[in-house]
Amino acid sequence: MRKAEVQMTLKKGADEEARGMAPPSPRIPSKRAKVSSDQVVPDTAASVYPTPTPPVFIRKMRNAAVGTGCDIRLKVAVAGDPQPTLYWYHNDDLLNMDNQEYGGLWIRDCKPSDAGLYTCIATNHLGEARSSAVLAVLDLGEGNYECS
Repeated sequence: MRKAEVQMTLKKGADEEARGMAPPSPRIPSKRAKVSSDQVVPDTAASVYPTPTPPVFIRKMRNAAVGTGCDIRLKVAVAGDPQPTLYWYHNDDLLNMDNQEYGGLWIRDCKPSDAGLYTCIATNHLGEARSSAVLAVLDLGEGNYECS
C-alpha cells in the first residue's frame, strides 16, 4: 500500500510539473525576502566596520626553558580593535622591538642573563591586557646538547 502511495505522489508531481505548476516546497524559502515596513533591515555598515574592542590575549605566553647559546621565540596572539600595540618587558625593563615581528619576541644566543620574567602588554585606547611567562636558561655543558 505504501509503495502505491509513493508512486501516485510521484506521478501527480510529474503531471503538475508537465503543466508548469510544480508544487511549492515548504522547506525551501522563496528567492526574494519580503520585508514589511515594520521590520528592521540590518545595517551593512555594522558588518563592514567591526565594533571597537579592548585587547584580549587569544594565545598567552608560556613558560619555557632553553640551553645557553640557543635561540627561542616567545609568542602571543592578541585580538582587539583597533589592533593593539604590543610592549615587551624583561624583568620590568622595556625591550627594544626593532626587527621583531608582531606577536613574537626572538631571543637569540641565550645567555644566563636572559633568564627571568617576560611580560607582553597589549594596549589600545579601550584598555590593556597582560601576559607573562618565565624563561629559564640552562647551561647544559659544551657539546652535550643541540639547539632545536
